Amino acid sequence: MTSSATYSFGPSVADFTLNAFARLQIRRPELTTQHLTDAAMEANLVQVQMSNLQPNLWRSELYTQVLTASDGNYVLPARMIAIIAAYISTDNGDSTTTDRIIGPLSAYEYAAISTKSTEAPPTSFWYDRQITPQINLWPIPDDAQTYTLKLRILSQVQDASLPSGVTPDLPYRFFDAFSSALAHRLARIYKPELEMARKVDAKEAWDIAANQDTEAVPMFIIPCLSVFRGY
Repeated sequence: MTSSATYSFGPSVADFTLNAFARLQIRRPELTTQHLTDAAMEANLVQVQMSNLQPNLWRSELYTQVLTASDGNYVLPARMIAIIAAYISTDNGDSTTTDRIIGPLSAYEYAAISTKSTEAPPTSFWYDRQITPQINLWPIPDDAQTYTLKLRILSQVQDASLPSGVTPDLPYRFFDAFSSALAHRLARIYKPELEMARKVDAKEAWDIAANQDTEAVPMFIIPCLSVFRGY
């Protein structure tokens, strides 16, 4: 028995759409422009849902921002969904840098700080999740050293497009989850009698994929015993 010796299975969004309709017993000759228009919208809504069901590790990236003295507010990319880790990289002046993790604050905790204009090496941040997100650092950077903010972020999944053989912005391990979720959403429109069955399929496929999209590292639960003194 000879295997293919290839790893190139990468269906386009259009291929996934045809598969989703097949799961609803709607064959290719039956498809109309209306079917494809609805599928294009639902495919993107599937990806909205996936972007909300974080973490999606394949959408992890490192975002850097050189900090300006006396400025603690910075606009972040609109594609950003969540921050995994935030740290400050300090230039030591000898071609080396030192990285130091900084901790998150809630909106309430940040509002309660009475000395927001204090200048010092930043130790904390408030992630303001607007349509265009922002980050507020505390203390705000001083001019004693050069600081660079480094954020390990999770960003939204890129748009799904049916024409021209465009492939979805998904790794191999999420292909079935995408197709199953698309079939479930299309069942609401075209085959309501199959909606619950496709919902079960979609949940099973998502649970399997999400279980694999994790970091294989130990989990530690450590009580926070320090007192926040920024008020």
